[in-house]
Amino acid sequence: MKTICFYFQVHIPMLLRRYRFLEIDKDHYYYDDFVNEANVQHLTQNSILPTNQLLLDLIKSSKGKFKVAFSISGLSVELFEQFAPEVMASFTELAKTGNVEFVAETYSHSLASLFDPEEFVQQVQQHSNMMYELFGMRPTTFRNTEMIYSDEIGQMVYDMGFTTILTEGAKQVLGWKSPNFLYGHPTIPQLKILVRNMRLSNDIGYRFSDWSWNEFPLTAEKLMGWIKATDTQEQIFNIFMGYQTFGERQKPESGIFEFLKAIPYQALANRITFSTPSDLSKKYNPISPIEVLYPHSWSGEEKDISHWTGNIMQTEALQKLYALGERVRLCSDRALKHDWFCLQTSDHFHFMTTKPWTSFVVWPNYESPYDAFTNFMNILSDFINRVKEQYPSSIDNEELNALLTTIHNQEIKISELENQLQKNT
Repeated sequence: MKTICFYFQVHIPMLLRRYRFLEIDKDHYYYDDFVNEANVQHLTQNSILPTNQLLLDLIKSSKGKFKVAFSISGLSVELFEQFAPEVMASFTELAKTGNVEFVAETYSHSLASLFDPEEFVQQVQQHSNMMYELFGMRPTTFRNTEMIYSDEIGQMVYDMGFTTILTEGAKQVLGWKSPNFLYGHPTIPQLKILVRNMRLSNDIGYRFSDWSWNEFPLTAEKLMGWIKATDTQEQIFNIFMGYQTFGERQKPESGIFEFLKAIPYQALANRITFSTPSDLSKKYNPISPIEVLYPHSWSGEEKDISHWTGNIMQTEALQKLYALGERVRLCSDRALKHDWFCLQTSDHFHFMTTKPWTSFVVWPNYESPYDAFTNFMNILSDFINRVKEQYPSSIDNEELNALLTTIHNQEIKISELENQLQKNT
């Protein structure tokens, strides 16, 4: 019997304010509270609350046959609790149905799995503890930031006690294989891998309201027809999306909420069920292992990690940031540790990309990737000084002076970045 696994990413970054070079060592507050509150309120009213209520209604009206899974980053929970506590109350109501699985991820939606394994483990544990405290269930399924995955990351995830991981069904990973099966780790048979069906996920997430799409309009009946028409051996259909798909990326007038409302009825009419990731992990065994030597993600055409690590600005910022990890973890300054989490959020490095990308939420008004880099590095310079105050001998003065000189003298050639941007455009 064919089954659909719906998973939604819920993540809102804690955005940084404009932080000038002359503020270094004078002001240690880095966040744009006005923009953060506006962003949270906008997504809450237009996307999250309406969709949560609709999902709750669908679970009840289907008599528990409709199921979904979420991952909510820890910093997003903090923003909701600060600016929109009704959001967490609505997720609690969903949790009470027993038909919603909450998936673990990194607390700050960070890239720690690529740069700092110890930090990665601590953030995942902290996020898992938060999910248990909020919803009374400890996650057994893991989904890394932006679905970044490799065999090495899979090993770390399994060592933390997870039995299932979600990732992208990228062509360089699957090759000729179908995403509609459960796969395994090449050396850890106990770790099960659910891969995203890119076509179906993007049909809903990106093409739903595209009038030029040859399959427009997409209806629930059409979607179930596609699933039903697949080979009988293909039984698992993983539809993974950002939660802002509903009401933000796809506006209410597009019919996206009516589409979602019709899905359970059309699925059950075609004898198609719904499952959570842990349901699938318990029911199915891997059909074969998949080998992923290099990290991949669900971002961009290449499905790699270049949106966060693809240019010298990003690598400079990431290396300087994660060089501080061990020293920050040793300190007891709560404000410093919280800033450490916030500065790791992957979105800060995405803003520095010179690759084309489009956002559907309210992002800061950086004039260029270089502008985003300069602002972040100003903040990072102040943060480094604060860490230095905690451990005066742990940061080399020459290293710090070199960082400040890089920022102040703008050693990165703006003209080269502009040329690269023009080529990408």
